[in-house]
Amino acid sequence: MKHPVDVHVGKRIRHRRWMVGMTQQQLADSVGIKFQQIQKYETGMNRVSASRLWDIARTLGVEIGFFFEGLGGEASSDSVIETDILANKEAMELVRAYYSIPEAQRRRLFDLARVLSDAA
Repeated sequence: MKHPVDVHVGKRIRHRRWMVGMTQQQLADSVGIKFQQIQKYETGMNRVSASRLWDIARTLGVEIGFFFEGLGGEASSDSVIETDILANKEAMELVRAYYSIPEAQRRRLFDLARVLSDAA
C-alpha cells in the first residue's frame, strides 16, 4: 500500500523534473539509477531514501524541503494529500510557458492576468 507522503514526494519529483525539462532517463543517469526506479519514485510505489532524495534535489536544483511542501500536519495512510495546484497538467504547462517568457514581458503578462482575475 502506498503511503500518501511517498506519493506526494513522488509527485513533487515529477513536477520539478518536468519543469526543468528533464526526462526520467536523464534524471536516472544523473543520480546513478535506472529510469524504472524514477518511475516507481514518481508514483509513490517505492519510497525514496534520504541519500537518493539528496541527489535528486541537487540534480533538480531545489532544497530537500521542496519535496515536502504542501504536506499539512500529520499525514496518515488514510488521508488524501493533494494541495498542489501543479497536479493539473494544464497548469504545469502554463507555468512552464510563463517562465520561458523574458522577465519584462512576463511581468506585464502577470499584471494583465491579475487585472483579468480581479474583473472576473
